[in-house]
Amino acid sequence: MNYIEALKLYRDREIEVLRKLNLDDVNRVMNVLEEARLSNKHIFICGNGGSAATASHYAVDFNKGVNMGILNIDGHSSYEVPVASVLAQSKIPLYNFECLSDNVPTMMAVSNDESYEEVFRFPLSVKMKKGDILIGVSGSGNSKNVLNAFHHAKELGGTTVAIVGYDGGKMKEMADYSIHVEINDMQISEDVHMILDHMMMWTFCNCSKL
Repeated sequence: MNYIEALKLYRDREIEVLRKLNLDDVNRVMNVLEEARLSNKHIFICGNGGSAATASHYAVDFNKGVNMGILNIDGHSSYEVPVASVLAQSKIPLYNFECLSDNVPTMMAVSNDESYEEVFRFPLSVKMKKGDILIGVSGSGNSKNVLNAFHHAKELGGTTVAIVGYDGGKMKEMADYSIHVEINDMQISEDVHMILDHMMMWTFCNCSKL
């Protein structure tokens, strides 16, 4: 079986979507995140399925990669002093990301006792403060548990950011800021959502060197 033509088609469609990506929207979201960092605000992120994995990846890249970039620390080198000690002693504000999708026991408890639609709203009720950020990642833009979390975040005085695909769904309509990958394809939407993480990470770490 020769898969070359199908592979080329997928590759070319993804390249086209990337070329059409609204970088003004990405830039706005990056400035929202930077303002949150400089104000020592908490940034929550969540998603379902593949988007949960993407949300978790954002958290590690910002908490480790971007923060180390801000402090000009090479994450692939050995240090006599643990990097954690350097981060703890930093007088420069650093990113504080938390992926709500990572706490599986809490999600299962809330799902079992209430409903799956409440799994992200519940932790926000005890953790989110005015001015904090909630990022929701969803291919369809219509994930009910993320929409519920957006609604609650607004009630608590938080700012909402939607990273979505397809037509953007209800999340794009509700969010204060959004990055919309405009294609009716879940795989390419999720690919580009992950690329956005690395695009923002690289830019935060390198823009001062350009």
